[in-house]
Amino acid sequence: MLFLATSYAWAQGSDKTVFVKKIAQEIHLDGELSEAFWQEANYADNFWQLFPTDSIKSINNTRVKLVYNDTHLFIGIEAQAIDENFIVSSLRRDFSARTNDNVTFLFDTFRDGQNAFLFGVSAYGVQREGLISERGASINGFSLTWDTKWQSECVRLKDRFIIEIAIPFSSIKYPEGSRRWGFQSYRYDLQSNERSIWTQVDQNQIPINIGYYGTLVFEKPLAASKTPVYFIPYVNGIISNDFSGNPNVEKVSVGGDLKIPIGNSLNLDVTLNPDFSNVEVDDIITNLTRFEISLPEKRQFFIDNGDLFGNFGGFRDAIPFFSRRIGIAKDPEGNTIQNNILGGVRLSGKLDQNWRLGVLNIQNQEDLANQIASNNNSMFAVQRKVFGQSQIGLFVVNRQTFKNYDFVQNSNRFNRVIGLDYNLNSANNKWLGKFYTHKSIQPDDAHGNLSARANLAYNTRIWRFASDWVHVDQDFRSDLGFIPRTGIFKSGTNAVRNFYPKTGKINSHQIDLLNLMWFQQDLNYQKTDHVFRFQYQIEFKNQSQLELSSNTQYIYLSSTFDPTRSENGTPLPGAKGYNFGEWGLRYLSPYAKSFNFTSEVSYGTFFNGTRLSYKGNANYRIQPIAVISLLWDLNRIELPKPYPTANLFLISPKFELTLNKKLFWSTLIQYSNLTTNFGINSRIQWRFAPLSDLYIVYNDNYYTQDFGPVFRSINLKLTYWLNF
Repeated sequence: MLFLATSYAWAQGSDKTVFVKKIAQEIHLDGELSEAFWQEANYADNFWQLFPTDSIKSINNTRVKLVYNDTHLFIGIEAQAIDENFIVSSLRRDFSARTNDNVTFLFDTFRDGQNAFLFGVSAYGVQREGLISERGASINGFSLTWDTKWQSECVRLKDRFIIEIAIPFSSIKYPEGSRRWGFQSYRYDLQSNERSIWTQVDQNQIPINIGYYGTLVFEKPLAASKTPVYFIPYVNGIISNDFSGNPNVEKVSVGGDLKIPIGNSLNLDVTLNPDFSNVEVDDIITNLTRFEISLPEKRQFFIDNGDLFGNFGGFRDAIPFFSRRIGIAKDPEGNTIQNNILGGVRLSGKLDQNWRLGVLNIQNQEDLANQIASNNNSMFAVQRKVFGQSQIGLFVVNRQTFKNYDFVQNSNRFNRVIGLDYNLNSANNKWLGKFYTHKSIQPDDAHGNLSARANLAYNTRIWRFASDWVHVDQDFRSDLGFIPRTGIFKSGTNAVRNFYPKTGKINSHQIDLLNLMWFQQDLNYQKTDHVFRFQYQIEFKNQSQLELSSNTQYIYLSSTFDPTRSENGTPLPGAKGYNFGEWGLRYLSPYAKSFNFTSEVSYGTFFNGTRLSYKGNANYRIQPIAVISLLWDLNRIELPKPYPTANLFLISPKFELTLNKKLFWSTLIQYSNLTTNFGINSRIQWRFAPLSDLYIVYNDNYYTQDFGPVFRSINLKLTYWLNF
């Protein structure tokens, strides 16, 4: 199967091309496209539907005109519509495409079929930008946390909206002298209940998939980018009260980042005393499993080319480098606390058409009071494009203590991981795969310490088949990684069948079968987990979805476990297997409605008892200035006596107010009786200049068992982007 997949690697994507003329005139961005050269500019149009079908042209025409000069790429968009009642969720930057009338553009500037830059503008002129990695084959390769400088203006008329965009060549990376870029554009037209895209894409694919891009052809080769040096200083003043022992702390911290371009393709990031404080808090999650969960990275220092460091290994099984490990540590009681970072450097980007390089080194500060050592954290990564669109990558991760500490055991003085990954991506978008072998090294290492995976998927418009095999040695370890469990062998198979009715209210429906099994190494490879899932999903032409699922599960508890985390609760006995299962029903209402919601209910056996679960979220939009949302996750767990019975609640309302495109106020409230936490985060953000912000953030946390304050703070933080 691997041989057959590789043989397709040289297949080509779309042959659609648009020629981009070079101009000498100045442009005044006003959203009117009144300059004479716009009338002569070449354009991309004749968009194909991506929803509700993928076989006809779009209902409302979208025309994307492109020209350029020595410093900027200019884009003019004319998007026809039914009327002037355009739909947007808010005026906040980095909007979600599915809840806004918008047009988005993607540029594969190196034409390597691996990474791309994304820019989008809503019908109200709100901007978003992002990075595409992993070939854009799944949503895991999509990130809106990246920021760069560019301008746009938008005008709304009775039957269309017009957007005028100026993207500095200095804001993106590309090869000097290049004339061809991969290019794609897609549109969400919520008024017409339509999604459309420039090149024809199979309906079961997502629009960011680089395998379907067309081509931009520039009239003359592009000159070297004159990317400036960015200096981003910050000042953060905080007044906090830790009611557990550190009352009334007043602190002012100063630091900053440098972004230094090296040629057209590499970037050197330098950080000194970085501030990774929570101006945006993480969502609380109800975790009823035995394993750790991961949360996404939101810190800017780690975002650009983040896939070059973080995409080795398998995200659900064993990642050798997980950047959120840096800047946090555990105290002697096992509590997770912040660990200050002294500084760091990061070099990343393209060496040429085929090679990528990443080097990272960060030093954290010692904290003797909490028995936290000063560690040097580093990674080296190199990737090479092979067989057309596939990749092979080599990496080394190292974590090493800087001194000899009495509280650091010899086995924890250092930890290193080396590995080799092969990512299969056929240009015809039908074959995907990942194959790797990693080895960890630490003091007194006398074992295999290996992690390996073989994953292969075949994906067409009608069928998807996938097979996944993972092995993680009991002694495999990555201190800077994310490894939910070790000492396992896992096998997984997946089969999906898609149906596309030609008539009726149903747009598509799908049958999805998944089988997963885990075998434990230290139990002589006894089966410890087995999940079989049947899922039937219906997508309606109004974009609502209905999903019916059935799950059967087997878990062998090698040790005692209390899924309710009840205080003084009797845990379920270990050295015993449990068979249970549940039925579930999930409904998603149309996103275009002012009020939309997701609701999911499930019921079934749970270990030796039962569980009723009801979760979802609801959103109400007061266009375009406010969004009110509510998230809930309710679980009723009933176990036979003497084991505990519990009602677990997670309630999280959120209020977002966007007074204009520069001033935002959001308040998030989170209550969970599983974590015994009630938290309030209220944040005002003023973007007074491009990528420059003033934040006022109020945090308040309470312990809910006896309901008393735990931690309270107010931050005033200023960041400013300076160009040199």
